[in-house]
Amino acid sequence: MNFNIKSILSAVCITCSSIVFAQIPNTQYSQGISYISGGVGEEESQAILAEAKQWPVLLELSQLENGRGVWIFGAKIKVLNAKNQVVLDAQADGPYMLMNLPAGDYLLEGSYQGVVQKRSVTVKTESPQKINLFWKS
Repeated sequence: MNFNIKSILSAVCITCSSIVFAQIPNTQYSQGISYISGGVGEEESQAILAEAKQWPVLLELSQLENGRGVWIFGAKIKVLNAKNQVVLDAQADGPYMLMNLPAGDYLLEGSYQGVVQKRSVTVKTESPQKINLFWKS
């Protein structure tokens, strides 16, 4: 009897963890750098935020609209290395983007509705960071 309960609980745990992983968008690649972009909907947002601990960079995208901050998607994201070479060039499919950048110094450029923002970023090994790009409408 005790064995059956443990088996059932194990099956439930595996099923629940599979559901969470299924909500993370597919990993994509640009210039050999892996990234995940999304966060549309509460479940997908929570799944990406939980996954963010495993990635060097979490990018959050938002804008000011009618006096309050709102999440955006469709921003064009470009990352340049210290040699001014593009190492990632992608469009955000939601308000979050996880980027698997190697340790180093980068310039992050975000373009949304014709407005470009730039941030200098230093990625360190074993030190995930969150970067916010916020556009004023």
